[in-house]
Amino acid sequence: MILGRTLSVYFSGRFIKAILGLFLFAAVLLFLFDVLELVRRGSDREGFTVMRVAYISLLRVPLLLEQVIPFTVLFGAIAAFVTLSRALELVVTRAAGISVWQFSTPAVLVGLFLGIFSITVYNPAAVYLQQKSEEAAAGLFGADQTFLLQSSGEVWVRQDGLDGESVLRASQLLDNGTRLLRVTVFTFDEDGTFRERIEAEQARLGNETWYLDNAIVYTTENDPQSYSVYQISTFLTATEVRESIGSPESISFWNLPRFIDLARNAGLPAYRYNLQYQSLLARPLLLIAMILIAAAVSLKVSRFGGLGRMILGGILSGFVLYVLTELAKDFGGAGIVPPLVAAWAPGIFGVLMGLTILLHQEDG
Repeated sequence: MILGRTLSVYFSGRFIKAILGLFLFAAVLLFLFDVLELVRRGSDREGFTVMRVAYISLLRVPLLLEQVIPFTVLFGAIAAFVTLSRALELVVTRAAGISVWQFSTPAVLVGLFLGIFSITVYNPAAVYLQQKSEEAAAGLFGADQTFLLQSSGEVWVRQDGLDGESVLRASQLLDNGTRLLRVTVFTFDEDGTFRERIEAEQARLGNETWYLDNAIVYTTENDPQSYSVYQISTFLTATEVRESIGSPESISFWNLPRFIDLARNAGLPAYRYNLQYQSLLARPLLLIAMILIAAAVSLKVSRFGGLGRMILGGILSGFVLYVLTELAKDFGGAGIVPPLVAAWAPGIFGVLMGLTILLHQEDG
């Protein structure tokens, strides 16, 4: 028997309601914990108010929630399957001759829709709100704002200017790419010969110029020289600086291809950006895997009892897939594994695992 349109819409609505409910619950928890953390860090700062911190946190939460989307789908789907089974709706559906593959199809389509929506609409919106949170937090947390402006640690950027090429390292990015802290710059002549190394407390981006404050210049010919302000030329814009040094998660899905090309043109490895782009593309498949795993761990239990085993099975399955995803990201980000393989492997593994368990349970 083919699952009718009305029943498909009904099942889809139940799954969407369960997943969104769990997602909103996670959002509230994350917002409360984030507000408490920001209050702890900034309560003694000038300009601190609870409303300002709450506003900053509200803007930050959407991007932070991206990490829990797969788990909200997993546990939301489990809750939907169990609810439908306890209401005997799945029992009646089975009695009408509808197989597990047919009444799971609406859930799979919901996972596919949520995955596409999350990368094309939600991710760009979350990145935009994160940038607004950084603007709202400007001047409040001072040098301790690293936890707001997540960078990937020690990052090297090759740049060009009127004086020749230079390689720049910065540990922290502030003011939307116009200010860098703890900077090291290696400069080269137009023929590529090393000229000098510069250590500075911070670098400020002006009109095609970096202004290095409290700089010490080291050369192979002279003793180190100290300067209150030292200038080097650059063709980089603030946007290019931000996206060269900032974490790939701070770049929206639609802009990632351009920044992958930017990194490659600058002679830098684009593993992290490519991995983030492929991970976003693979998200619908990962959410489908979560739906299938939810069906695998909940349908059999819902017929024979054992809610505790079902919950434990869901947690263990989600944990295994999470560990696999993180390992793949580490290998892909380091260039050990191709980003395409690292991004898609967890979703493929999850789909195969869910299908295998369901085939064993339903068809022997």
